[in-house]
Amino acid sequence: MGTLRIHFTAEDVSRTRLALSPDPLWEIVCSLHRLQTWPKHPSRPGYAGWHQRIRRDAQRHNLAEMIRSRLLPLVPLGGYFPDFLTPGPVTSVDAGLDLIRGTGKPRVRDELNRLGSSAGAEVWLSDLAAGRAGALDDLGTALRRYFDIAVAPYWPQISAAVSGDRALRGARILGGGIGQILEDLGPSARWTPPVLSIHGYPADRSIPLNGRGIVLIPAYFCWHTPIALADPELPPILVYPARRQPATAPTTPTRDLGPLIGHTRLAVLHATSGGATTGELARRIGISPGTASHHASVLREGGLISSSRHGNLMVHRLTSLGSALLDGTGQDPAP
Repeated sequence: MGTLRIHFTAEDVSRTRLALSPDPLWEIVCSLHRLQTWPKHPSRPGYAGWHQRIRRDAQRHNLAEMIRSRLLPLVPLGGYFPDFLTPGPVTSVDAGLDLIRGTGKPRVRDELNRLGSSAGAEVWLSDLAAGRAGALDDLGTALRRYFDIAVAPYWPQISAAVSGDRALRGARILGGGIGQILEDLGPSARWTPPVLSIHGYPADRSIPLNGRGIVLIPAYFCWHTPIALADPELPPILVYPARRQPATAPTTPTRDLGPLIGHTRLAVLHATSGGATTGELARRIGISPGTASHHASVLREGGLISSSRHGNLMVHRLTSLGSALLDGTGQDPAP
């Protein structure tokens, strides 16, 4: 194993910033890494319940083979994966998938050639690398279907973890300056100005920022080791484990509403528990504002939420019927 060393100037430190919200594409990639740790590391804090649920839901929705043969070969655990899968930071999964679909063929080819072949996925990876018509669309569809069963149901917990991490680092900045934002980015990271060292990386790497600054993205499904983009010419990004309570999330409900109203719509229902605008719903769940508005309309027509306009903003809240429905699942509303 090697060490990733990121070299900061004083300007880089001052230009370091935190992502405003979770990045749905990085959560997809990191969760695919987590999926590959089972059953080798079943006791990793906070993921045991998720492992069980995703494997059950993948079988239920006939997605297990798609995940195994199409997605896992693209993001091998502990190794290189293509940068075009995470064209962030992004806040909407639909917008992010549009960026992936729009990736230029030369870049897709070059990054997949660096990835190499994977047993059982040679044809799929070759089609992507060759720019076959529809291949990137197929990838976008696969990623969206995976997101819906593996990430979207957990978006309230993801948002809470990222918000809590941002609040903690914001307090540290107020108390000790912007450099404090680089402290405690995971057990493998060490900030010794002017170098941030990340141990346990697949290989030794050195990234001089040269005044560009860096965006730090806290991720719920990132575990232990922060992750940087492979191409040093791309805008610098570092994804790191969001601080959170080591508990499974969410607990297994007594009645699963996901198959009835859809996991994304269920996530929207959870996200309205404390009141939220359409834009906030979109950011919390990782969907476009248009998609959030559509789901809110369906829930409002069903009497599960109410909506009121305040200037240019539409604010959505749970109704008593919506609260009763969530209470009946045994799940806590979204924070």
